[in-house]
Amino acid sequence: MAAFDYVALDQLGRKQKGVLEADSARQMRQQLRDKGLTPLSVDQSSEKQQREKSIGNLFSPHISVRDLALLTRQLATLVQASLPLEEALSAAAQQTSKPKVRSMLLAVRSKVLEGHTLANSLAEFPRAFPAIYRATVAAGEKSGFLDQILNRLADYTESSHESRQKIMMALLYPVILLVLSILIVSGLMVYIVPDVVEVFIDTGQQLPALTVGLMALSDFIADYGLYLLLILIMLVFTARYLLRQVHIRLQWHKHLLNIPLVGRLAATINTARFASTLSILTASGVPLVEAMRISGQVLSNEWLKQRVNEATQKVTEGSSLHRALQQAEYFPPMMVHMIASGEASGELDQMLERVAASQERDVQNFIGIVLGLFEPFMLLSMGLTVLLIVLAILLPILNLNQLVT
Repeated sequence: MAAFDYVALDQLGRKQKGVLEADSARQMRQQLRDKGLTPLSVDQSSEKQQREKSIGNLFSPHISVRDLALLTRQLATLVQASLPLEEALSAAAQQTSKPKVRSMLLAVRSKVLEGHTLANSLAEFPRAFPAIYRATVAAGEKSGFLDQILNRLADYTESSHESRQKIMMALLYPVILLVLSILIVSGLMVYIVPDVVEVFIDTGQQLPALTVGLMALSDFIADYGLYLLLILIMLVFTARYLLRQVHIRLQWHKHLLNIPLVGRLAATINTARFASTLSILTASGVPLVEAMRISGQVLSNEWLKQRVNEATQKVTEGSSLHRALQQAEYFPPMMVHMIASGEASGELDQMLERVAASQERDVQNFIGIVLGLFEPFMLLSMGLTVLLIVLAILLPILNLNQLVT
């Protein structure tokens, strides 16, 4: 049986959407009529996915990391309970309340019933199930330990989701502070400062240099602020367009790694992601070269990705993993040393797990330090800006008092 997405009208003329299983589109339409629905369109889920792929993959299905972790945990539990894979997929589809997820699961189940492996069936939805996910599932199917692999995948997906949430929550306060600071200073410069300083201009006294400079800046923002905003937006879109060019993006990412603080943060996040992915793939039985190739694809920095590809080629030619990563230059010495120890002792899988955990801790600690420095820096900058505005307003008042006395 195949999964079909349908759109139908009920007896009140309202549109109904959903997913059902049937042997053919004709049988599907008959099922809808038996339920008192008038079918408008019936599409097999896998065919629908193929059509979406042909439109530049713009509308291909995608699920959140949280949904993926929950789905993986459910599948692991059902498979561990000795349910056949197609029944486990059907049960997981029935448990979800999201039509999009249910449609994908039933489409995957249809492919499995046709004789395809689970990994190949998941490849129908590349945005929902990334390469690392499919490669790990394939390794589990080959080794016969699919339930254990799915549990490991669920742990990995949940930890990735938690780490992402922690980072987002940590960034929330500084971002709010930055936006409020810009809005407050802009409001003071455009609406408050000109009215206050206008009083002193009417007195005919000579204004201090700080006040004159502040007035010039206020007039500039009031007259050209909108144009500056438009220029900024144009620069952002231009930068995004240029970064789509492979050679420009490569050079920019290389330069990014050499910027103090920012470069270290980018390198730490990417090496941690590489270590975590490599750890789960090798522990799942994926060959080292293939695991390195897939792990390199999850990196966000194109220059580091190129260096990892070069390291993968060296391992293919017979080099050890730690030596190849050491020659890539951007991997922390402690990480390289731990991997060398794992290769020497024959316990590379366990050592990669420790490396991944260590790198994740380094990322969390480094982000904490950066944010810890950023927050007082923002407060200090805001305080100094307000102080300059207050001084620019108070100085003419003090000069006026001296003239009166």
